[in-house]
Amino acid sequence: MSTVQHHTVDLSPFKNLRFDIPAGLVVALVAIPLCLGVALASGAPLFAGIISGIVGGLIVPFFSRSALSVSGPAAGLTAIVLVAITEMHSFSIFVLAVFLAGLIQITLGFLRAGAIAYFFPAAVIEGMLAAIGLILILKQLPYALGVDIGQFGSEAFTSGGENTFSGVLTALSGVEWGALLISLVALAILIVWERTPALKRQTWFSGPLVAVLAGTLVNLLLLRVAPGLALGTEHLVQLPMIHNPRDLLASLTFPDWHAITNRAVWVTAVTIAIVASLESLLSIEAGDKLDPFKRRTPLDGELVSQGVANSVSGLIGGLPVTAVIVRTSANVAAGGRTQASAFLHGVFLLLAVVFLSTLLNQVPLATLASILLMVGYKLAKPSLVHKMWRLGRTQFLPFVVTVITVLFTDLLIGVGIGLLVGVFFVLKNNFHAAVKIRKEGPAYVIDFHRDVTFVNKATVSHILEHLPPKATVILDGSRVEFIDHDILEIIRDFEQSAKLRDIDIQERGFDRPILQVAV
Repeated sequence: MSTVQHHTVDLSPFKNLRFDIPAGLVVALVAIPLCLGVALASGAPLFAGIISGIVGGLIVPFFSRSALSVSGPAAGLTAIVLVAITEMHSFSIFVLAVFLAGLIQITLGFLRAGAIAYFFPAAVIEGMLAAIGLILILKQLPYALGVDIGQFGSEAFTSGGENTFSGVLTALSGVEWGALLISLVALAILIVWERTPALKRQTWFSGPLVAVLAGTLVNLLLLRVAPGLALGTEHLVQLPMIHNPRDLLASLTFPDWHAITNRAVWVTAVTIAIVASLESLLSIEAGDKLDPFKRRTPLDGELVSQGVANSVSGLIGGLPVTAVIVRTSANVAAGGRTQASAFLHGVFLLLAVVFLSTLLNQVPLATLASILLMVGYKLAKPSLVHKMWRLGRTQFLPFVVTVITVLFTDLLIGVGIGLLVGVFFVLKNNFHAAVKIRKEGPAYVIDFHRDVTFVNKATVSHILEHLPPKATVILDGSRVEFIDHDILEIIRDFEQSAKLRDIDIQERGFDRPILQVAV
């Protein structure tokens, strides 16, 4: 794990264990139902989700330089995984594709493909974070009320026979009062902790960790004094039971190397590599925005680290691994400071499977849902909407479009559509800014600024066509760094037609070498 220095704060992992140990434990508790939920939604063995969570925790921090991101199985890949497993009729063949996807990601990292993340505007990343916040609030509300609507780890609009909004309505009509009580206790602890400086300065216990302990104790108390209100096992964490090393080994699935020449395996591997890489890069960019110390993650190295994790996950029967924003956000909210919190979350997952499954199976999902509700609120605060509104429509519209499309589709589709809206505004601004017309005495001066490309053809044509007859026109290219051949062709055509309209044309700066080359 790398050592990062920021101002006077020592951010080396060993100096911040008092922050990272509680954060790692909280993230592990949140990750358990998420890992199981993703595996269930993917049509994979439940233990495969836990394996990928452990691998994401133990492997990625040793190769990644991201301070706070947490990796594990991603909800965004569930559809791809489900289709691939169904078509291959074999989970052992599928995990071979996961292994190969990791090798492809490592190659992409060495080819410096991580730079693609820099092409996503800040407004789109902010929109993605806000949308994830809303999804958390809407998806976790049923669990906070004691109603299981499908998969705890799902981020899709439709899952478990319910969409995001119908699931909330179902929950409101069938509240488990014991779950509501546990959720209110947990939320009260989280809110008080957040608003009490003395508690926030306390390091070895965080608000989310205390909320988990309190929620578990409340349910155990209800079992004794009011069994009718106590939550049953279906509303608690449900870890697979591993009693000895033989059980653990029997739960692993190894790749079927005989399928290495199967075309479907390679198509799946390439698909997973591309989608997992994009999701990881976007999550890393979003996680860096949440980092209170504003550290930046080298993205090419992140592709390598994710690739190593996927290769290991595939070798032992895990699902594809990506950096995931929900667990990263929970890590930040729980006070994590360095890579140690992500690594410790993997350690706690492993310990939970081997030694603590009976104990952790007492934790109510309602408590974990309450933690995620608070995380969701922090990601989608009303003040964020106000801030984006004040930045103007070129920032606000891509933000809103990203929020809505992520909410109703999925992360990658939503971000892609938000990116298109952002690009539209870039092109629109360039469309208007690259070419201007003004009066200079009796003459019309047409200024060409910096780069004038084919995007500006309509503007240039419109300006030239609407010049009055017998006008004096100055074409000023002195500030141009590049001018497209298409634009020069329009100008040369105008020079011919101008003679018929008695227009006098003068040129400035069009004799420079850069423009002569462009011709």
